[in-house]
Amino acid sequence: MSTTAHTTAAHWIDGRAGTAADLIDVVNPANGTTIAQVPAGTAADVDRAVAAARAAFPAWAATGPAERAAVVRRIAEGLHARAEEIATTITAEMGAPISLSRAAQATFPVAVASSFAALAEEFRWTEEIGTSLVVREPIGVVGAITPWNFPLQQIVSKLAPALVAGDTMVLKPSEIAPLTAGILAEVTAEAGLPAGVFNIVHGTGEVVGEAITAHPGIDMVSFTGSTRAGRRIAAVASQTVKRVALELGGKGANVILDDADLAQAVAHGVQMAFTNGGQVCGSWPRMIVPAALHDRVVELAVAAAAAYTVGDPAQESTVVGPMVSERHREKVNGYIERGVADGATLVFGGPGRPDGLDEGAYVRPTIFARVDPESVIAQEEIFGPVLTITPYDTVDQAVEIANGTPYGLTSGVFGGRERALAVARRLRAGQVDVNGGSWNVLAPFGGYKQSGNGREFGVLGLEEYLEVKSIQR
Repeated sequence: MSTTAHTTAAHWIDGRAGTAADLIDVVNPANGTTIAQVPAGTAADVDRAVAAARAAFPAWAATGPAERAAVVRRIAEGLHARAEEIATTITAEMGAPISLSRAAQATFPVAVASSFAALAEEFRWTEEIGTSLVVREPIGVVGAITPWNFPLQQIVSKLAPALVAGDTMVLKPSEIAPLTAGILAEVTAEAGLPAGVFNIVHGTGEVVGEAITAHPGIDMVSFTGSTRAGRRIAAVASQTVKRVALELGGKGANVILDDADLAQAVAHGVQMAFTNGGQVCGSWPRMIVPAALHDRVVELAVAAAAAYTVGDPAQESTVVGPMVSERHREKVNGYIERGVADGATLVFGGPGRPDGLDEGAYVRPTIFARVDPESVIAQEEIFGPVLTITPYDTVDQAVEIANGTPYGLTSGVFGGRERALAVARRLRAGQVDVNGGSWNVLAPFGGYKQSGNGREFGVLGLEEYLEVKSIQR
């Protein structure tokens, strides 16, 4: 089944679509063609959106949790009904292989929205603590700023808990991959969400993101993106002392113990490094392995990497598509060149374009072996299909290497169950998978250190969007 990509990009303010005189091109990274244009929003557009959100807030906040959850459930159903259009659109705007877009990009938002709708029915909105009545209430107007790598999931991961909590929202989606935000706006209207509860202002971070962050009418900013941008948001938001939730960069480690199922550990690790072209904040671009097993791990990793075919993301056989943009391709390729220059052992891929792909934002999936854990490619977030393999002598050293970056978002451990669990507890990361543990939509997701603060998903994800009031009696 094939569906044409959605190509409508407009502001969505107070339940109505609108455009602007100045436009930003949306480019297909596979071939460099312009597939749509998005309004270049202004601070005045943000003012209008905030005004609509504030006007809609009292009535939406007064709506009961069950009714709010019912709307979110209908949103999930609406997204499910348009799954193929969503998948095709994301493949066109940011280059995710169509198989991944169908399996994850279009399905994760449905799972997230459904989980929050179900959670609303069992959440403890009020509780008695001694002589006090503790009440959880909506925080107000949420400003959401979302990235391009999982464009719809990142929006829904903020919108669904905010709606269940009783908040209203002003969203700035990524200008690089903005098109599924338009689909979502249509779905929310069809689901019966009142006008003004959900608003979209397109544009750049420097203009629209800055205006949202600084706006006195916004009570909370939820941001997913780079650590550099997160620092700026935290600084600007501090001027109005609004709540800030940040899900930032990562440099996940896959720690393989000497009693691990080596074939499973390496194959899963390569998958976690290369999926979505490595453009995943929760990826594992570092593989930390026993020194005695290093060469065998390299053999297995190279063999696994051979299956990650690079090509047109619209083709069913493609496993790795282009980087999201030519600018990002140049950045990732620069890191690969840096790894070579710094003396890491190149065992797969390398600088330059893949054979036969002379146009489009393509890089070669790359593996470096015997990587110094203090080197640039082992320390900085590359956000591309680049895997580093670093040997260790003791488990203590492995933990030290794994914890030895500024980030702490995700990691993995493979080995005997009890040993692996013990190592997982020592890792300074917000989420650790043991022996390939599966994704749990109810488990909190977020980072330690410069990977951010706050949590998404589950009860803790809902509580991010609530204020707590204590009524003494």
